[in-house]
Amino acid sequence: MPEQKKLLIVDGYNVLRSGSHYEGLRSLMPDYGDEAFNAAREALINDVGVFAGHEYHALVVFDGGGNRFSDGQPSNIGGVEVVFSPAGVTADTVIEERAKQAAAKRVEVLVVTSDATTQWTVLDSQVRRMSAKGFYEELKALESEMEPYNKQSPGKNTLGERLPPEVLKELKDRFG
Repeated sequence: MPEQKKLLIVDGYNVLRSGSHYEGLRSLMPDYGDEAFNAAREALINDVGVFAGHEYHALVVFDGGGNRFSDGQPSNIGGVEVVFSPAGVTADTVIEERAKQAAAKRVEVLVVTSDATTQWTVLDSQVRRMSAKGFYEELKALESEMEPYNKQSPGKNTLGERLPPEVLKELKDRFG
């Protein structure tokens, strides 16, 4: 039986509004309908996907409780489950419920939020928490680790252009 993934739950709006990581985008978002706010949400979802990798099932919960049309149905964006809490329900409630459900199934849960009430509510032997600042620091560390792999030599786009000359010569000699 394959090992069950850990669950990563991110308090979307809390993380967007906490710390400085999304500050540039945050300063452009006067309300939830603004395009800059959509860009900030997309950036967060992308970051969560990078952070989660193959280790976590990732869930980002945004507060949709004040929107009478929000039904709470999840969608999948780039491998990240995204939920706007249903009308009349806070994101904190959805986060707490999902964390408790997973913990009851003995799934290790990591909740990313800087909301003190949510932090204390979700703490359990199976549930850990990370602040928004801690999340940003982990992201920076991941970016630093990946930097050498993300750099591409200018003008070297094909495999043949990226191979060392001696390997390319060996392949040409061997296979024509």
